[in-house]
Amino acid sequence: MDYIQVSFSFEQIEEYQQDLLVGQLAEIGFDSFVDSIEGFDAFIIADQFEETKLKEVVEELDFAVSYKVQEIAPQNWNEEWEKNFSPLIISDNCYVRATFHEPQPQYQYEIVIDPKMAFGTGHHQTTTMMMQYVLETDVADASVLDMGAGTAILGILAAKRGAKDIVAIDYDEVCYLSAIENAKLNHIENLVSLHGSKEVIPQTTFDIILANINRNILLDQIESYAAVLKHDGLILFSGFYETPDLDIIKSHAEQYGLLYQNHKKMGDWVAAKFVKK
Repeated sequence: MDYIQVSFSFEQIEEYQQDLLVGQLAEIGFDSFVDSIEGFDAFIIADQFEETKLKEVVEELDFAVSYKVQEIAPQNWNEEWEKNFSPLIISDNCYVRATFHEPQPQYQYEIVIDPKMAFGTGHHQTTTMMMQYVLETDVADASVLDMGAGTAILGILAAKRGAKDIVAIDYDEVCYLSAIENAKLNHIENLVSLHGSKEVIPQTTFDIILANINRNILLDQIESYAAVLKHDGLILFSGFYETPDLDIIKSHAEQYGLLYQNHKKMGDWVAAKFVKK
């Protein structure tokens, strides 16, 4: 699968402005982001790339940005990650590393991720907050649905914390294959990776649903999540902003019996907890 890399550079930018740009790029199909010295690189499957949409996003910005578009071969991705992916510690007890980093057995949970083109190493604020929620939640013996799973890092963490079974779903074939590979790397045998979107959600019920995607996809899929979430089941959302997205998500979720409990915030990004009543 071929990818397009768009390299953004800025003379001056605030962190919240970069977060907003990343969010807008995610809404038009970009699924991976890597910091660079000049700014950051964004990646999208070549078949999904429309430069007119990219130009529309850039033209609406209230700050100066320049960018360069280039097609890259998938095999270049590992080299990029090895240059940019540093180990990460979440909540003092979870260590996330790549295959080329040394183990750190002193941490209660160690997750090994080979990201390739899949989103989800814990470095983005949304993934970090979702991992914090999983670390705070009693997931022992729970059935877990991980939507927009990317690398399956959230499902893998749930498995390491005692979840009974995990279904990881992503529409991107690279993510689907990445989830399988990363489950093996972490010796997780109770995680099933499915390729698709809401249409492949198994017709069973789940105790916990994890959905770190973006606002528009969440709004489209919340009804499907509610249909398979058990009564008193927990759902964790992320991939959107506090204003105006959180209130929009709250209102839509309430229509399907999903009641807001609380939320976390990092930068302008939000992760929120809901319970089905």
